Amino acid sequence: MLATIIWVIGVVLCIKGVVEIFSLEGDMAKKLIAAIVLFLTSWVGLVVYYFYARERMKEWVK
Repeated sequence: MLATIIWVIGVVLCIKGVVEIFSLEGDMAKKLIAAIVLFLTSWVGLVVYYFYARERMKEWVK
């Protein structure tokens, strides 16, 4: 049960991160690559995205 809850939280945060990435203005190919990397790296990707890359993402997808 606890593992399912943790998994659902991870999926929700991944979807939220992908939506945030696609809401930025910039190159669609770069946004797609960033979203795929975030989704495929699961919790490690979420930690990196929310603590490091979130503020820098606007510059990266230009």
